[in-house]
Amino acid sequence: MKDNAMQWRGKLISWVAIFFASGLGSGFIPLAPGTWGSLVGVVLVWKFWGSSILLQVLWAVLLGALGVWVSGVTCQYFKKEDCQYIVIDEIVGLMVTMVGIPITGYELAIGFLLFRFFDVVKPFPVSWVDKKLKNGLGVMLDDVVAGLYGNLLMHLMMRAKL
Repeated sequence: MKDNAMQWRGKLISWVAIFFASGLGSGFIPLAPGTWGSLVGVVLVWKFWGSSILLQVLWAVLLGALGVWVSGVTCQYFKKEDCQYIVIDEIVGLMVTMVGIPITGYELAIGFLLFRFFDVVKPFPVSWVDKKLKNGLGVMLDDVVAGLYGNLLMHLMMRAKL
């Protein structure tokens, strides 16, 4: 009886981790799951992003830490180093892109496009992180670096009033 309860507990933990790692299930949409995950990030930023940069950084760090754990569990469950269903990394990457940026439809659209560009093209060191680091940390970190590129460009554009 105790073994059965332990099995169910393990399955429940895996399912909850997969739910969050997949961006509330958006990672299971067949075409371009990373784009769908980024769109979940757009909705979360639009709905819950405050004006305090400290709180924005705190949210990104906390969700990033959760992302490392749930990505690791999901990779183990599906027996893959970087499972295609995981999109919490895109959500956090988009959040990093938008730190300190005023949230309007225009800024969110530009931030989304910039983040997706850097996530797909993977300029150095994004590509290095993607190739060298594995497990939950590796899954998350390349998107955080892509988000830092996006954030830097967003701030430069904002300063230039583009």
